[in-house]
Amino acid sequence: MDALEFIRVRELEVAIRIWNPNAPRTLVAWHGLARHGGDFNAFARALGDEWRVIAPDTPGRGLSSWSLFPSHDYLYSHYVNVAIAVLDHFKLEQTDWLGTSMGGLLGIQLAAHAEHSKRISRLILNDVGPELNNNGLIELASYFSAHHRFTTLSELYAELREHYASFGIQEEATWRELLLSSARRLPDGSWTHHFDPRINKQFIHDTPRDMWKDWAAIRCPVMVIRGEHSTLLDAATLPRMSKDQPELVTLTAPGCGHAPMLDRLEQVAPIRQFLQQPLPAHSISSRPPSTTANDALPIGRWLTRQWRRWFK
Repeated sequence: MDALEFIRVRELEVAIRIWNPNAPRTLVAWHGLARHGGDFNAFARALGDEWRVIAPDTPGRGLSSWSLFPSHDYLYSHYVNVAIAVLDHFKLEQTDWLGTSMGGLLGIQLAAHAEHSKRISRLILNDVGPELNNNGLIELASYFSAHHRFTTLSELYAELREHYASFGIQEEATWRELLLSSARRLPDGSWTHHFDPRINKQFIHDTPRDMWKDWAAIRCPVMVIRGEHSTLLDAATLPRMSKDQPELVTLTAPGCGHAPMLDRLEQVAPIRQFLQQPLPAHSISSRPPSTTANDALPIGRWLTRQWRRWFK
């Protein structure tokens, strides 16, 4: 990164990584559930000097504060508030948004937001959509709800390479960078991941939401990238997504699962092309009212019930 800024959202400090801070165009890039903004380093470099890439670390991850109230702060409703605070800090009345996994779901909610939807001019989703695979969700929740402790750094490195093999990383230097930005030393000298293990509170306390209603309410251009072997975004979901968004641009990332690292030219070039397209007139017109968090998503409600049962 080329710059690092901090903002406060209530009692939490949010770290924001920036590439090309003086570039004429801006893209907000938001990471996945247990990652951080540093994952966009190779992407930002490949995108080019024309783009200022702003990549926050969600609270509980990377360089941002850990919450004293995880059951209240590690929720999408709070992440939306954090995202709006980031947009306000940089005075972004309209900007493009790229979201990986959790960051993509956050982007959908912002692009359908009753008050702030016009601030998202283009939306790019990296291996996520309004409907997610049940088994993939359970596997994800199970992994990040377990405590991970490693006696040596090399053990953590081996675990990272196995768990994130689906990122499709090809360069050894990228793996080393992933290790150095993902490791946290514990007081007894052992190692673990950089994130607050209590981010799993999201699976227990978050409010289910009908993302299909949000998806239908979006009026900006949308692109979705799907890993060829994704366990979270089924290929069969894309036709329904296109039905609600007829101009949807889709890209399959060969050899990747959930979620592509976006560090290859063949992944970055189509994104750059999408971002360079002129905005259609309808994308800046008035938008229909958004949904609320009380519109329950069947998958989300079911997963919440499961986790509450497991954690009794």
